[in-house]
Amino acid sequence: MKFLRQSLTGLFLLSLTAALMLYAGYLIHGAVQDRLAQDIKGPPANERVFTVNVQRAEPGVENPELVAFGEVQSRRSLEVRAAAAGTVVQLSENFEDGARVTSGEVLVQVDPTKARYALDRGRNDLLDAQAEQRDADRTLALARDELNAAQAQLALRQTAFARQVDLQERGVGTAASVETAELAQAGAQQAVLSNRRAVAQAEARVDQAKTRLERTSILLAEAQKDLDDTRITADFSGTLSEVTIVQGGLVSLNERLATLIDADALEVAFRVSTTQYARLLDPEDQLVQAEVRVSLDALNTDLSATGVITRDAAAVGEGQTGRVLFARLDSARGLKPGDFVTVRVTEPALENVVRLPATALSATGEVLIVGEGNRLQARKVTLIRRQQDDVLVRAPEITGELVVTRRTPLLGEGISVKPLTGDRSAIEAPEMVALSDEERQRFVAAIEGNRRMPSEAKERMLRALAEPEVPARMVERLRSRMGG
Repeated sequence: MKFLRQSLTGLFLLSLTAALMLYAGYLIHGAVQDRLAQDIKGPPANERVFTVNVQRAEPGVENPELVAFGEVQSRRSLEVRAAAAGTVVQLSENFEDGARVTSGEVLVQVDPTKARYALDRGRNDLLDAQAEQRDADRTLALARDELNAAQAQLALRQTAFARQVDLQERGVGTAASVETAELAQAGAQQAVLSNRRAVAQAEARVDQAKTRLERTSILLAEAQKDLDDTRITADFSGTLSEVTIVQGGLVSLNERLATLIDADALEVAFRVSTTQYARLLDPEDQLVQAEVRVSLDALNTDLSATGVITRDAAAVGEGQTGRVLFARLDSARGLKPGDFVTVRVTEPALENVVRLPATALSATGEVLIVGEGNRLQARKVTLIRRQQDDVLVRAPEITGELVVTRRTPLLGEGISVKPLTGDRSAIEAPEMVALSDEERQRFVAAIEGNRRMPSEAKERMLRALAEPEVPARMVERLRSRMGG
């Protein structure tokens, strides 16, 4: 029993010793790890400085450019149609697709035989109508002369009748003489009435002859028009397209033969949004005659033309939005109707705006400027226009400031930066310090005694040390290398 108790006591002491040794090892391991962790810590990290491209914000006057797409078309386009039916007996040598014709040139001649016959008949009918009118005029003149003679005869008969009545009243004449004179007077009156009827008939014949003459003249003019219609001429100089006939072919009335296009009277029709349209209105709500530039990029060959906006469409098409504008082109070299072109419209000038790269503006309408100590500051701006890779903004508070031209996720407010720009005056001058003569001589001796330093760097640093003030950054580097 005593042996068992001593054995258990020894086993307990052995276990306790092992536990203490394990705990001591754990403490030593932790101390070593802490020491190692302290030893691997480097020097305190320096703040990272980012190099950024900047631009001086200088407000000015800008003419925004509106970009749209449109189609070139001709202001004068005429369908050449047959005004008379028949066989084509003659065609112009230029009557073919793509050929250019001049104003007044005879393009097509339809067989004029029937039209000439009708014109000859009309001329003969006109001669008959003119002869009829002359005969009617002569008949009227004779009828009027006969009426005048009958009226004179009536006057004589009335005088004779009055004389016989006077003789009878004085007892000299007889009743038979009075009766005879009265009958003669009645006969003269009847002759006057007959002649008046003849004059009226002659006047009616003259009117009929005049009407016939006018009708015949109209028919003759129609016949002449039908003959002229057999010859089709160009109303203006232009280019033919869609030619559909050949010489010897039979054409019907109003058949389309070709299309005549005036290639020198071109315009471009393009659609803009309602907002863009509102920018092209003057204070009186009238469309501004803004300048446009049209270009067609074909196999690296830029065909371009200039023009001016002349009008807009009267109505918005069904199911469409925006506005359709028309611009008249000047000397559109190489452009043809139907070309799909790019249209650039110069909008009215905007004042007090700043042009910046589009990458300088954030989605929230902010830009970064280089503030005090070369640290970035955010500023809110108002976006006026987007111009391809640039933006036009308005913000009086950034006038004269350096604006970061390209934002990145690493840049933000408070970040230290080194600004770079083509304008050296825009970069803040480096900090300069004055050195004592003793320290300056010590730095010169150290630089001259450094054999590893390139000669160009030595000369540059020695020139800097010769100045009254030296860049502070160079002084800090020299002091650190020389141990303070």
